[in-house]
Amino acid sequence: MEQKQTKDGTQNRETAKQANVAGADPMQYNIEAIAKLEHEALHERSAAEYMSDTITRFTGSIGFVVFHVLLFAFWFAVNLEFIPGVQSFDPFPFGILTLIVSSEGVFLAIFILISQNRITRQADRRAHLDLQINLLTEREITLMLRMQKRLSEHFGLEYEEPQAQTHQLMEEMNVEHLVTELEEKMPTA
Repeated sequence: MEQKQTKDGTQNRETAKQANVAGADPMQYNIEAIAKLEHEALHERSAAEYMSDTITRFTGSIGFVVFHVLLFAFWFAVNLEFIPGVQSFDPFPFGILTLIVSSEGVFLAIFILISQNRITRQADRRAHLDLQINLLTEREITLMLRMQKRLSEHFGLEYEEPQAQTHQLMEEMNVEHLVTELEEKMPTA
């Protein structure tokens, strides 16, 4: 396998290694490429996004629920004077607890939105990559159909083809026309 040269003339071993892996086991190559993209996306997070993801991950766990159940049970027990010798500090209707829980709800909503915004950006990048790959694949298949037809004609092979369907598949796809047609036919909310 030929190794690519960099500007300073040194061999690009990483490119050669990737090409060898892709040729030997394409599925393993794809898995490694996807894992690499995911690791890069995680490392590109800002400090605020990292903190939001960490908080969101914890607040979405059963441990967070158990913590709150125990906290509320203790709060109620103390402030309803179920524990002898412990003085109430937030009598019913629990104004301090309401303030704490309300503030916690506001901050949790903000952290969740920060994490969701990052996830949405990442999903948009994946969708754009998927669209690009699909468009490239469509062009490759169109070219292969054209080559196959030319080879068949060159060697005098006769084949039955649904004329309209084959002709349509051999044409370049007009993405703008496709999007417009989809938008016209999709139901509106």
